[in-house]
Amino acid sequence: MPGVVTLRAEALSKAFGARSALRDVSFELTSGERVAVIGPNGAGKTTLLSLLAGLQRATGGSVSLPPEQIGWVPQQAAVYKRLSVRENLRLFARLERVDDPDAAVDRALELTGLADRAKDELSTLSGGNQQRVNIAIGLLADPPVLLLDEPSSSLDPRQRAILWEFIDGLADAGTAVMFATHEIDEAQRHADRILVLADGELIFTGTADELHAAGGGDPDLVVAFVSLLEAQGH
Repeated sequence: MPGVVTLRAEALSKAFGARSALRDVSFELTSGERVAVIGPNGAGKTTLLSLLAGLQRATGGSVSLPPEQIGWVPQQAAVYKRLSVRENLRLFARLERVDDPDAAVDRALELTGLADRAKDELSTLSGGNQQRVNIAIGLLADPPVLLLDEPSSSLDPRQRAILWEFIDGLADAGTAVMFATHEIDEAQRHADRILVLADGELIFTGTADELHAAGGGDPDLVVAFVSLLEAQGH
């Protein structure tokens, strides 16, 4: 069950010139909670995650944790295909100025089940294992919160199942996990709570069952999601 609050975002906003990409978004994450962020293209999902991770500076609002306590897993990682798994992790550990790089790398390899692939060149790994390396980089600083942007977008169904089993395990161990996805079924299956963004606004937060109800009660969550957007004028 979700535990204590680990991250609090209050009235987060981001503007690019005259265009508002995110407006007054507030929510909390608790330890062990899995939260999905869904919404149409351009809704502000990646902007929200990048503000939380400290990659962009917010125009307004606040985040309760500093970026160094938040793990960030982008959709496309800047990894080096000709380096081994361990060499990639060690490089990023040094770039992030982790106190004990070797210990951090060993811990990340163990957490992601990649210890037996540590010496393998990254280019030889499957897409699913390459994504595990991506997540391992996000775990180097042992963060209480992990953010993932479209974590399974390039994986086949079997790789997705393995990856989600791993991510669910992280949450079971106490890590707060927030992920952006276009796959509504992933949000329904793997999230304890769903946030819906539309045109930079947070228009819904609740469970999948509550989203069904908010979208007119349709048993198909995709239909309920679209109905909610239309009802809110998006």
